[in-house]
Amino acid sequence: MEEDYVFKIVVIGDSAVGKTQLLGRFTRDEFCFDSKSTIGIEFQTRTVDIARKRVKAQIWDTAGQERYRAVTSAYYRGALGAMLVYDITKRHTFEHAARWVHELRAHADKSIVVMLIGNKADLGVDGGRAVDAGEAAAFAEEQGLFFSEASALSGENVERAFLRLLEEIHANVSRKSLETEDEVAVNGREYGAVDVLMLKGTKLSLSEEMSIMETSAIRRASRCSCS
Repeated sequence: MEEDYVFKIVVIGDSAVGKTQLLGRFTRDEFCFDSKSTIGIEFQTRTVDIARKRVKAQIWDTAGQERYRAVTSAYYRGALGAMLVYDITKRHTFEHAARWVHELRAHADKSIVVMLIGNKADLGVDGGRAVDAGEAAAFAEEQGLFFSEASALSGENVERAFLRLLEEIHANVSRKSLETEDEVAVNGREYGAVDVLMLKGTKLSLSEEMSIMETSAIRRASRCSCS
């Protein structure tokens, strides 16, 4: 079935916080114990139903290593949502969240929806927690972010967090459509306001997707295979 929307989402945060694992859990319901660090950019997709609309989430996994920051910054363009991930067992990954927010605000659209995710919540029950959930929630409120803790390993709250992000993006797009003219002409054809939003960059053509995949030979050298 054809999608009504394609929403670009970027997953950001320090290296080794579990960004790729969260993405794998949401898109394929998999967890790879021998996962390699992401190098450069890659993306995965999943289509869901939001408010009776078919929404394709095109989720970009960005490397957290410093040497790739200049490369990944270009990929914020056109993103409607972001997952900012930290590891609840490593305090410095949470302390770096403010820097990631600053970078996101500098490169992304001002209306981007951001979800702060404290990953590895399963490790917090045995005394491994280094970041209190209340502290993270307060930071999220201060920065205007949504917040949730999750576990890519167990799958707890992963689906809920991604769906909440997609719902908020859809609400944003719907509000924008109401703020524009009901019908506008594009290349001689009449399009509704929501269609125009898609034409302006929230949807990538197949050729664009293939080009991105090809230029991402900066991708990690080997990808884990999960049964």
